[in-house]
Amino acid sequence: MRVAVVDVGSTSAHVDVVELRRSKPPRQSVTVKHKVSLSREVGPDGRIRKKSMARLVQAVGRAAETAAQHGAEEMVAFATSVVRDAPNREAVLARVAAASGVRLGVLSPRQEAGLTYEGARAWRRPGRDAPLLVADIGGGTFELAFGTGPRARSAVSAPLGARRLTLAALPGDPPGAGEVARLRRRLALELPALLERLGPLPAGTARVGASRVFAQLAATTAEAGAAAGEPVLVRERLRAALPELAAMTWQERAERPGVSRSRAPHILAGALLADALMGAAGIEELPVCPWGLREGIALRLRAGLDGDPGSVTGLDRLRQPA
Repeated sequence: MRVAVVDVGSTSAHVDVVELRRSKPPRQSVTVKHKVSLSREVGPDGRIRKKSMARLVQAVGRAAETAAQHGAEEMVAFATSVVRDAPNREAVLARVAAASGVRLGVLSPRQEAGLTYEGARAWRRPGRDAPLLVADIGGGTFELAFGTGPRARSAVSAPLGARRLTLAALPGDPPGAGEVARLRRRLALELPALLERLGPLPAGTARVGASRVFAQLAATTAEAGAAAGEPVLVRERLRAALPELAAMTWQERAERPGVSRSRAPHILAGALLADALMGAAGIEELPVCPWGLREGIALRLRAGLDGDPGSVTGLDRLRQPA
């Protein structure tokens, strides 16, 4: 069975077309991004304006076309926090459905955290009962999930996404030194409390970051000439880069190796959050995993083919013909 997983966020409508086979790992056949670029136009109130809606409709329509072109029989389409948390969410979803024919759904932050854990664990393969902590910095929310098996045992979410923090705490371009210092102090207080909500982590718990923010931070702080391989975010290098990132404009950050133009405005907030997490959890080196939410959804759908109907609970409302 060929399925398209469409993830609509603040920067793009990301389409993964995946082949699902019984008792086999999902195999990705194509991945395409259609630009949305909502980040700079969604104000502190979170409302999605008419101009942005038009671009969102176009991107979702193109995502559906991509799914059909590549032979997807079914589509799982969902929007993350930029749409889920918008005060005019229902109007946005109705406009998208009417104009593109795609029924976008939403997942709760805890559902997203659990599915991201499943995708990351399948990639890392830490061992049958090995404990694993997965961190995900999104645009609107930050999630942590912990488990010792295929499914997360506990998960927490907080409104600490990189875009949200930038709008609320770092509005300047570049931000003032006082704004940066206040956000660092705030995160240094909030991250230990967030980790405590997960419960005690066993000795030897592996940690992994599973988001583009972590990947871009690892890339832009990597040592020059470092050998290619699994990206790893090193806290010492991250902390050394923070003053330079804080002094840069958005345009200057976009010119750094590894930083995309769409995430340049928010990469400083992401860096401050990553540093606070690593400090609170005692992490000096954080491996970065390319699998996450979309792969977690594909794994659940594959489990449904394998005869586990409960695996797709919560996903049924997102499924539709491609």
